[in-house]
Amino acid sequence: MVKNGFSPGRSLLFVSWDGGDFGNVGATEWLEGYLSMLHLKAVAYFSLDQGIMGDDVLSAFSNPLLVDLLDAAIIQVEHPRRAGHTIFSRAEREGGSWRIMKPLYLNSGAYSFSAFAGVPAMELRFTEERAYPFVNTPLDTTSRLQEVLGGRLGVTGRSLGELVGEMVLRLAHDHILPLRIDSYAQAVLQFSAQLNKHSAELQSRGLSPQWVFSARGDYSRAAETLQRAIDNSDLHDPTTARFYNTRIMRVEYYFLSQYVSVVETPFRHVIHGRGDHTLSALAEHLALLTSDPEHFDEKRFRRQLAFFTWTLQGAANALTGDVWSIHNTYTFTH
Repeated sequence: MVKNGFSPGRSLLFVSWDGGDFGNVGATEWLEGYLSMLHLKAVAYFSLDQGIMGDDVLSAFSNPLLVDLLDAAIIQVEHPRRAGHTIFSRAEREGGSWRIMKPLYLNSGAYSFSAFAGVPAMELRFTEERAYPFVNTPLDTTSRLQEVLGGRLGVTGRSLGELVGEMVLRLAHDHILPLRIDSYAQAVLQFSAQLNKHSAELQSRGLSPQWVFSARGDYSRAAETLQRAIDNSDLHDPTTARFYNTRIMRVEYYFLSQYVSVVETPFRHVIHGRGDHTLSALAEHLALLTSDPEHFDEKRFRRQLAFFTWTLQGAANALTGDVWSIHNTYTFTH
């Protein structure tokens, strides 16, 4: 493509890490070194660590912001084992393409990029029903992998490369970054439904869920308003495109809690992270009202609820726009 005159609109960085078997040491060290600029520079991260463990089932351990990119890519790429059929058509016959998308997990090479650095990330992997037995052992060689795949290593690698290529090319070429900015509204909506079931009991304890409902509504409206503005703008104008892309790029970063220490709680993301500040921890604590009310800690729950609500409201405010661009409606007379 480059030989034919192609030049990406955004930079592509290819990296290879050491120390993956010891807690993704290489990637994490690099993240720590560039943490302050990543949310300003990095659009997305794709991990191909253990990308080929088979040639049948595709799994995408992914950040929700990348779901539209994946949906578009699997329609375009041929399945490595099913000539003439796309990955999408194969998945649909197996129960639905939604099964491909899975949440990021702690030991994933992509996890730290989202949970620690606030960068949308995805790890792709082809597997099969029988687990690949040699991973992380001295027996994990190209020849053995080729043998397990029945000689289809090259075909599978091509499919994986095309899949990532489709997504990366859109991220590098599209005027507006193709990230689904409203994706987190659904996760908060599901939690809001749980809160609503316990609203009477929470209010009897002096705990009001109303602030969460308000913050969720503000975030949803901010995302919808931004998307409408993008749809109605001249995206070929570089200044306009840059203005919107700057806001889109920071969506993931907004969900890193500013109310916990990065040293004590490195995975600060309120959706994907680990710790008392996360939505999952809040939901587990809320469930105690039904399963074990004696162990429900009102003080702790109030703190959890406040941290999450403040982070969500901050994300909504930031998505709405730059506070310094708000027009002053007051007039002054001398």
